[in-house]
Amino acid sequence: MKLLRIAIILTTITVGAVYDRAADILAAGQSQAPVHTYRIVRTYPHDRNAFTQGLFYLDGFLYESTGLEGRSSVRKVELASGKVLQEYRLPSQYFGEGLTHWKSSLLQLTWKHNAGFVYDLTTFKLTGSFSYAGEGWGLAHDGVRLIMSDGSSALRFLDPDSRKETGRMTVRDRGRPVDNLNELEYVRGEIYANVWQTDRIARISPKTGEVTGWVDLSRLLSASEAASADVLNGIAYDSSGDRLFVTGKLWPKLFEIRIVPRT
Repeated sequence: MKLLRIAIILTTITVGAVYDRAADILAAGQSQAPVHTYRIVRTYPHDRNAFTQGLFYLDGFLYESTGLEGRSSVRKVELASGKVLQEYRLPSQYFGEGLTHWKSSLLQLTWKHNAGFVYDLTTFKLTGSFSYAGEGWGLAHDGVRLIMSDGSSALRFLDPDSRKETGRMTVRDRGRPVDNLNELEYVRGEIYANVWQTDRIARISPKTGEVTGWVDLSRLLSASEAASADVLNGIAYDSSGDRLFVTGKLWPKLFEIRIVPRT
C-alpha cells in the first residue's frame, strides 16, 4: 500500500510538473494584444519647440505641459492654429511632466522633484502644490480618480482632491509587464498610454491593467520632419466630438486620427 501511495504521489508530481511546464510554454508562445493602426483625419500645426509631456482637450482648446529645465510650461493652445493663448512658465529647476484638470484646477507633475503643481484653470495662477514618491510622468483622470504613471509598468490611482495615492496596478500584455508608460489619456472607458521610445499607444483596462490592444503610430511624420523631432508623446481626447489627437516632443504637427484595423 505504501509503495502504491508513493507511486501515485510521484505520478501526480510528475504530471503537475509537466502541466506547469506546458503552461509556461503556452504563455511564452501567446501573441501580444491585437495591434491596430490609424487613419489621419486632419493635421494641425504644433509648436516645434514644445517638448510635449502632457496634453488634454477641454472646451475647444488644448492644454499642454512642456518639459526640459528652463523651458517647462503649462499652456492653453488654439487647436486650429497651434497658437499659444496662455502660458505659465515653471521655475528653471523644474522639468514639467503630465497634465490634467480637475474641477476648476490644472494639475501638473514634475519629473524628479517629487512635486506637483496646482493652477487655476482660468487664470493659470499657481494655487498650490502636492508631493508624491518617485518620478512623475503621465497624468489623467477617469472622472473619479487621478491616474498617474512613473515610467515603470505601474499605474497609480490618486484621490483627485487630496492627491494621495489610493491604489496601483501593474500593466501587462499577456502576462508580461509593460514598462516606460508615459503620457496618459482616458478614452472611452480605457486608459491610453504612450510607451516611451516607441511609436505605440497601449490601450489598458482600468479594472485589470491588461493591455487590450495596441495602436501603431509609425510614420506619422515624414522622414525629414522626424529627423528634427523627438519621440511620440501626447494624447488628447474630445469626448463630445469623439476626436482623438496625438503629437510628440518637438513635433511640428498634431494629428487627429481614427484607429482602424491593421490590414
